[in-house]
Amino acid sequence: MGEKMSSCKTSCSVLLVCFIVGLCSVCQCSAAEVDANQTANLIINGSSTRPIPETLFGIFFEVSFLLSIQEFDSRLEINHAGAGGIWAELVNNRGFEAGGQNTPSNIDPWSIIGDQSSLIVSTDRSSCFERNKVALRMDVLCDSTGGSICPAGGVGIYNPGFWGMNIEQGKAYKVVLYVRSLGSINVSVSLTSSDGSQILASANIVDSDVSNWTKAEVQLEAKGTNPNSRLQLTTSRKGVIWFDQVSAMPLDTYKGHGFRNELIEMIDDIKPQFVRFPGGCFVEGEWLRNAFRWKESIGPWEDRPGHFGDVWMYWTDDGLGYFEFLQLTEDLGARPIWVFNNGISHQDQVDTTAVSPFVQEALDGLEFARGDSNSKWGSVRAAMGHPEPFDLKYVAVGNEDCGKKNYRGNYIKFYNAIRSAYPDIKIISNCDGSSRSLDHPADYYDYHVYTSASNLFSMTRQFDRTSRTGPKAFVSEYAVTGKDAGTGSLLAALAEAGFLIGLEKNSDIVEMASYAPLFVNANDRRL
Repeated sequence: MGEKMSSCKTSCSVLLVCFIVGLCSVCQCSAAEVDANQTANLIINGSSTRPIPETLFGIFFEVSFLLSIQEFDSRLEINHAGAGGIWAELVNNRGFEAGGQNTPSNIDPWSIIGDQSSLIVSTDRSSCFERNKVALRMDVLCDSTGGSICPAGGVGIYNPGFWGMNIEQGKAYKVVLYVRSLGSINVSVSLTSSDGSQILASANIVDSDVSNWTKAEVQLEAKGTNPNSRLQLTTSRKGVIWFDQVSAMPLDTYKGHGFRNELIEMIDDIKPQFVRFPGGCFVEGEWLRNAFRWKESIGPWEDRPGHFGDVWMYWTDDGLGYFEFLQLTEDLGARPIWVFNNGISHQDQVDTTAVSPFVQEALDGLEFARGDSNSKWGSVRAAMGHPEPFDLKYVAVGNEDCGKKNYRGNYIKFYNAIRSAYPDIKIISNCDGSSRSLDHPADYYDYHVYTSASNLFSMTRQFDRTSRTGPKAFVSEYAVTGKDAGTGSLLAALAEAGFLIGLEKNSDIVEMASYAPLFVNANDRRL
């Protein structure tokens, strides 16, 4: 994809160096032909300068990391940038729900320690959580004594996380799980190497009565470092044990809010003025049934059902949800820009006459973010630990949906409802207003461009002739793509820098811009 955002500065420096070198060469060549004492004057007219808006540069997160920072763009859930990325949760498919609500469920990437003579693993719908009923059942056939002795280390299950858990010596990790059993239990909770041979940290959960679902917590301090570790739950006691909602998180996260320190600090270093979230195609879904819905991503993490992101083709537990995005923007001192579904996906859409439930969902989302702590949805936010409202003043009605049959009709429904309830909120249309005026009201229009280096460089004058009287432009997704980009190239950086110079020159009409996408997990690059 493109280079890091910081490459813009580097690219500009390269251009400046090339200009200076070229200028010096011209001077040297001319020196032989003119008098050495002859001077030249360079006159710069600065009367047409304009201030660049402080909102111009931000980031776009389309949510999904052993992370490879090949691209530092602005969109987060794609490429496992959120789950397995900036979100610090180590366990992949922590609720055993990735196969959906049917049983048997797909428990991947969980795997079994032991064989069929000592252990049988299955799933059923016995969980205590109404919105994610699937739990894992473990029938342990061996014991510490008697005729069928468990192997050394016991039998059980393990989770490798997202292509291996990065466990570091001296760091503390909190493991939370829910357990139920027909008898007493003695379960070992361990962080180990990928083959289980190296024990990095371990603790036991011992309980004589877990006949009802019981929440258990252990804190593990790593005695060694291994970037390809796993979490395992083992026992050497015969019986039946159920597990559900197994989480492992480092204790030290960014401002204590669940994000990986080293990655968010990189974002903080570029001082983004806004964060556009959570997508992108992630918001639309290939089908509406799989689109990100904010109400499913709030409240206690154990109650969140998660969903299958069918555009980028992987499951997410939605531990990184609407609330966490709002918290992140506040922690970064950036403006939140919330993108919500407008009743349209890639494959299906809701008719304008039936879009009212989606409009109400957007209004409820605004109340969650901005409402008083005594309001219906504001009280839910307060219960999550944030009684004060978030400073949400920008919303985007859908993503890349302008050409869809019902977009304009749906958009007007959203626009009128939001403008009436929240007059100060800036509303962003999906339709491009750079070449011709919009046929509907908007504060901003969203402009996306992915193209070759030569094409993007040639677009430095894209906004020169744009009307100055209409809505402002939000270039929320731009990048050099294809063979010109690879995993990062100087050619792509120069083209993107040239395009950005054009945006800065037209910053009276272009008020915000963000590169896409922001992070990529080297193990699962989708774009």
